[in-house]
Amino acid sequence: MTSLPGGPDHPGDPDPKGLGSSDRDRDRTAEILREAAGEGRLGMDELDDRLNAVYAAKTYADLEPVIRDLPHSETAPISAPVVPAVDSAADRFGGEPTSSGAVAIMGGFTRKGAWVVPATFTAVAIMAGGEIDLRDARFAEPVVNIHAVAIMAGIGIIVPDDAEVHVTGIGVMGAFEHGPIGAGPPGAPKIIINGLAFWGAVDVRRKPRKNKPEKTRNALESGGEAAPDSPG
Repeated sequence: MTSLPGGPDHPGDPDPKGLGSSDRDRDRTAEILREAAGEGRLGMDELDDRLNAVYAAKTYADLEPVIRDLPHSETAPISAPVVPAVDSAADRFGGEPTSSGAVAIMGGFTRKGAWVVPATFTAVAIMAGGEIDLRDARFAEPVVNIHAVAIMAGIGIIVPDDAEVHVTGIGVMGAFEHGPIGAGPPGAPKIIINGLAFWGAVDVRRKPRKNKPEKTRNALESGGEAAPDSPG
């Protein structure tokens, strides 16, 4: 049987529970709590209390008791920090922006695949829906600002799992998701998302990148799957 670092077989190794928790660890733990609340395992007051404890957590040991009585993978909050490999700047940055924005009124828009994101991208949806998928995109600049406005509408924004993400948007009789915020490894893109959801929602999620950098670059050069595939 393999013993944990810091145990009797490895007295010199640090206990992983004493390691500092990252934004991604806290977000992952918060998602477990939200799923438990959706299944009726937690009341709203208890959910709020536990979420406050999660975002105040400094170490893995602080996170563990918050979800100890809930079903989850044992390795979800207690895992050694992993720094994902970051592609070189040549693979992810530079190029002519595909478009500067997207507007949908009683319709829809999509930006996904191997497109080039400008330094500032504005998305407006009115009684409509929109999707902005940044996983396989190139970035004209290392820092990207996305202004999202959803009025009686919904906009979904998917960010790469290694990106640094800051969300400052607000919801008025609607929801502006702030869950995926957090830092990324050195050299990763920085994505700043702001705006307004009025009687609507802006949903921001982290997901793993789908394509290799060379595939993304080839798609852009060939004019293939990378092009935006909806009006706006």
